Amino acid sequence: MSGVDTLLAETDAPATDSREVLDVRELPPPEPLKQTLETAADLDDGVIVQVNDRVPQHLFPRLDDRGFAYETVERDDRVVTAIWRA
Repeated sequence: MSGVDTLLAETDAPATDSREVLDVRELPPPEPLKQTLETAADLDDGVIVQVNDRVPQHLFPRLDDRGFAYETVERDDRVVTAIWRA
């Protein structure tokens, strides 16, 4: 199991084969927010896994407004946020 898989298993994200991993650790603001919201707009039954170097605090209210569920797990140098349709 990869590091992302291990962290994802700690969330309540639905088990699915349809998963898209977005590694936004190297992107400057607001690109992580933009890319994640653009990807979420096309999400059906899958899960988006955003890998970041910090908790994406500005993302959470926007996900709430759009009807998404999410959960974040922090470990060492990475923060993994699982996003799915509520």
